[in-house]
Amino acid sequence: MTRLSIEQAEGRLTEIFAEAGASPANAASVAWALVMAEADGLKGHGLSRVPTYLAMLRSGKIDGQAVPIESRPKPGVLAIDACHGFAYPAIDLAVIELPDMTRAQGVVACPIRRSSHCGAAGLHVERLAQQGLVAMLFANTPGAIAPWGGSKPVFGTNPIAFAAPLAGREPVVIDMALSKVARGPIVAAKQKGEAIPEGWALDVHGKPTTDAAAALAGTMVPLGDAKGATLAMMVEILAAALVGAHFGFQASSFIDAVGGPPDTGQLILAIDPHAMGGNWFDERMRVLTHAIEAQEGTRLPGVRRLALRAKARAEGIEVGEELLAL
Repeated sequence: MTRLSIEQAEGRLTEIFAEAGASPANAASVAWALVMAEADGLKGHGLSRVPTYLAMLRSGKIDGQAVPIESRPKPGVLAIDACHGFAYPAIDLAVIELPDMTRAQGVVACPIRRSSHCGAAGLHVERLAQQGLVAMLFANTPGAIAPWGGSKPVFGTNPIAFAAPLAGREPVVIDMALSKVARGPIVAAKQKGEAIPEGWALDVHGKPTTDAAAALAGTMVPLGDAKGATLAMMVEILAAALVGAHFGFQASSFIDAVGGPPDTGQLILAIDPHAMGGNWFDERMRVLTHAIEAQEGTRLPGVRRLALRAKARAEGIEVGEELLAL
């Protein structure tokens, strides 16, 4: 393993993706998202994704030259077509355009269609919260969760991310998949030949498994059992039906180069907290965070991630020799 600074790792990954056929802008966008996920300790959305991203890029499953296209069909809607490219450039466009729109409109919805894997969803809403917005992101993903009581995947693990600004502090960020664990750690376990904990996934027969390959061929256990499965359906409606994207059971995999573009979707909701009829938001957030942090042993969501990010900025991140050799 070699330890690189965040900037060095981003630079190397940008070169790798550009050499594989991505435009310079797209390569840089992907590199930033993967390196920041790695720095934040979210390894299932970090450097472990490089081999499969490259395979999808080289096969044409993802168009590395795609330029996202925006339209504004209604005053409160910023619609983005990712054009079967990486999700990150489309989300970057949303992060650029949404703040001014939202401050003018109060609330803006941003559907993103013909998209792909959006990685660590919390990173995207965090950038909006850093600009003073409350933001949510819903993303549908390839089929991995069965309807409760079923055995065939219909819904994806379908992450939900939320971020809100805190006066004088980094935003609070919540990021969770609707399976008991995100699929990324299982992909990473398969790559390393490691077992996964029982309770994460079921095999194709609906039986609990600790084998990562069997888990990927089967289904994920939803967070909160039946409640998680219904939440996954909600995200399918918000991020696919509303957006015009494939449902999870129609989408091709994010972890191989087989098939056509995944054609999944994301929906970002951005809210100006000071457009609700008063200027109480910052004070209300201070009251809430104090009530949480006043209790021994508690912390705000995202605090651990920020600590890992600070450590990565100071000490760098570990990069495997096989990655450097690509």
